[in-house]
Amino acid sequence: MLRWGSVAGVVVSGVVCVVTLALVTTAVPQAAAAPDAAPALGWHGCGDWVDTAKVPTARCTSVAVPVDWSDAANPQAPQAQLAVMWIPATGQKLGTIISNPGGPGVSAIEVMSRFAPKLEKTDIGRRFDLVAFDPRGVGLSTPEIRCETDAELDEYRADPQVDYSPAGVAHIEDIDRERARRCADQVGLAFLAGMSTENSARDMDAVRAALGEEQLNFFGYSYGTRLGTAYAELFPDRVRAMMLDGAVDQFTDPLAGAVDQAAGFQQAFDAYAADCASRPGCPLGTDPAGSVDRFHQLVDPLVDEPARTADPRGLSHSDALTGVEDALYSSEDWPRLTDGLTALARGTDADSLLELADEYLERDEDGHYTNSEDAFNSVHCADEAYPTDPAVYADVDRKMREVAPYKDYGEFTGEAPRPLCVFWPVRSAAEPHPLSSPGPGKVVVVSSTGDPATPYQVGVDVARQLGAPLITFDGNQHTVAFSGNRCVDAPLEAFFVDRLQPPADLRC
Repeated sequence: MLRWGSVAGVVVSGVVCVVTLALVTTAVPQAAAAPDAAPALGWHGCGDWVDTAKVPTARCTSVAVPVDWSDAANPQAPQAQLAVMWIPATGQKLGTIISNPGGPGVSAIEVMSRFAPKLEKTDIGRRFDLVAFDPRGVGLSTPEIRCETDAELDEYRADPQVDYSPAGVAHIEDIDRERARRCADQVGLAFLAGMSTENSARDMDAVRAALGEEQLNFFGYSYGTRLGTAYAELFPDRVRAMMLDGAVDQFTDPLAGAVDQAAGFQQAFDAYAADCASRPGCPLGTDPAGSVDRFHQLVDPLVDEPARTADPRGLSHSDALTGVEDALYSSEDWPRLTDGLTALARGTDADSLLELADEYLERDEDGHYTNSEDAFNSVHCADEAYPTDPAVYADVDRKMREVAPYKDYGEFTGEAPRPLCVFWPVRSAAEPHPLSSPGPGKVVVVSSTGDPATPYQVGVDVARQLGAPLITFDGNQHTVAFSGNRCVDAPLEAFFVDRLQPPADLRC
């Protein structure tokens, strides 16, 4: 299953009832007439939500939205409460920017509480109020999508799930059937049916209206680009300025997108291996051509016996690959990856890789998980329609092995498990389609050449479809905007503040 991560430097059996998720078109309320409705929202301190020492001016509140937008006119209809954080501009206010850092399932409020101090030093923080809201079911919003206990997630991570014999595939699919059943039982079909990005886009417009803003300014990173393009499709006239960094592929089927993403991670792995080989003591050796074979020598034995760690869990094969994937999101984490692989080579404690896996899956030192994994699954399965034919997934497995050999285990068997979304209790009715532009001069796209999670070419394609300028960043990381690169940041500031278009084909 695709996972897209988040903003750079901040960092995933039984009978199942099937419900069709209808695509609704009910309009959300129009923007309030007042120029600034923020005081009317009942703002309060954020001390229970974030570390206020980092964002001392932040204020928080909740905005109610219908669980089912097609039933929005019914005052008795179930509602969700969206957690919202507001950080006022430090200078003369020009407008408000709403942001989403990705995931899906990442708390925008938690990320913004760490990201805002950087933005406040730029024209973005000086001229704009910064607003983050946790999408329905995510983070601090209620009701929370929570399907599995901490112990169940630990158990899931410990299972290698690499046996692609008929019996092994049946075992893996039984695990996912049970995970889907638990989510239906814990959350309920009605709420799961409303977890699509389209509904979150309608929710975002409700937040815009509650803030009293006539038009939306938006930062979208990774999955946040999907939220942004969904909003632009529904409400093109309400878009003032939108930045999309690390665009996700929503105009091809999810299986083709998964293969492309796997190729992106192989590209990142190769770049890491080449860098590692140039340094003394590289655990993958001095010849990058042999790095994949050496990598398998280190991680494949973990299928039969987890590696030693100071943490009593040990390092499973699944966690080793997850930790590697987490480190490949940014070259800044390559030293930690080297530490983890070196520990495997020497037979010493491999906690470095386990810690990377815990960060990726948002497990804290006390063993408690956020609900990001459950929310990710709920949104992804609501957005993407997956075929049920097992032969399709055998072909995908073959392609995956070709484009991303570092991820392989064993030989191609002609069998492969179907993913969780095949067994999900809510089936998506959405189909891939070309993006529609909200109008000229409203969108800027940023794409990184070495982005493993959202490949560079997807950003190129998104910019073309939207008729938007593209800023290319030459680097090995997932998203880059407002992480300190002035070549990227300065034209984005001019775009939001003065509506100036970046230079054509800008490369940084």
